[in-house]
Amino acid sequence: MKISFIHLVIVLGCFSVAHAQSPDLSSASNFEMINRHISIGKSNGKNIVHLDAAEGEGVAWLKNIKFSTGTIEFDVKGRDVMQQSFVGIAFHGTGDSAYDCIYFRPFNFNATEAARKNHSVQYISMPQYDWSYLREKFPNKYENALTNFINADSWFHTKVVVTANEIKVFVNNSTTPSITVQPLNHYTTGKVGFWVGNGSDGDFANLSVTE
Repeated sequence: MKISFIHLVIVLGCFSVAHAQSPDLSSASNFEMINRHISIGKSNGKNIVHLDAAEGEGVAWLKNIKFSTGTIEFDVKGRDVMQQSFVGIAFHGTGDSAYDCIYFRPFNFNATEAARKNHSVQYISMPQYDWSYLREKFPNKYENALTNFINADSWFHTKVVVTANEIKVFVNNSTTPSITVQPLNHYTTGKVGFWVGNGSDGDFANLSVTE
């Protein structure tokens, strides 16, 4: 069977091509800071982005990076300090306080109480759907325990897979998602940034964004 050039173009056009980006984390000038100060260090050959602690949420938006659907991967480290370690990634950012976010509470990772362990990873969609609203209206739907053991003071790898209708979070290369949710807002594209919660600092490295 002959395949015409036009037919070939139409067929190829039905497939999307993944475009991976590894943003430059070596300079503070590559970030737009919201309610935090940033410092850049180096360890074992990788750049470490540190956000300091302050009241309220903070974001380090990557300049010139846009994301709609695909995969966001990064390494992150919080602290085993009760109610003082909230670390994650914001995406689909359309403003300083309008974004989707996946974040972790490391101080709950190794808790003996099931209720605390089930609050280890959280999805929020700001500004309408903060954690307190979601916990009250939809208990245990937008937060969950991790599928594997992680020391609360250790670095861990996070993979966030985003489609138009679903968000999945995988930790430390697990093949089972720690949480799967449907997006609550209609954000379709926007900025990507490292996120820390109220009173929290955090360390981040090895960011990769695949559109």
